[in-house]
Parts: sequence; structure tokens; C-alpha cells
Amino acid sequence: MNESRKTKLDELLGDPMVQLVMERDRVRPEDLRRMLERDRRRLTEKQMIPPAHVIAACQAGGFCP
Repeated sequence: MNESRKTKLDELLGDPMVQLVMERDRVRPEDLRRMLERDRRRLTEKQMIPPAHVIAACQAGGFCP
């Protein structure tokens, strides 16, 4: 990923504590990214609108475009 376009997910996955927990749980960052991308595509394809509280949390956290 381009360093000038760092996302909240990049920040989260860069956190040492998150890395330790993921290592303990045997979760690889690339697998998590793949799963999130797959789910994002499914939601887009179904044209589902998430609940209002999810949208608000997404916007408040800077996760949504």
C-alpha cells in the first residue's frame, strides 16, 4: 500500500498490541484484509445498507469514505 494513503486498518494492524493478539490467535493481516474485502464486496453487490448506528460509528471513526 502507498504510504501516503494509510488507512485506519493500516494503523490498527500496525499497533504492537494488536499484532501480539493476532499472532496469539494465529490471524495473519493479509487473511484479515482478504476477509474484510470479501465482505465489503458482498455488501456492495447486495446493495445492502447497514444499520444507522453502524454508519454513524463508521463515519465517527473515520473508516468510511
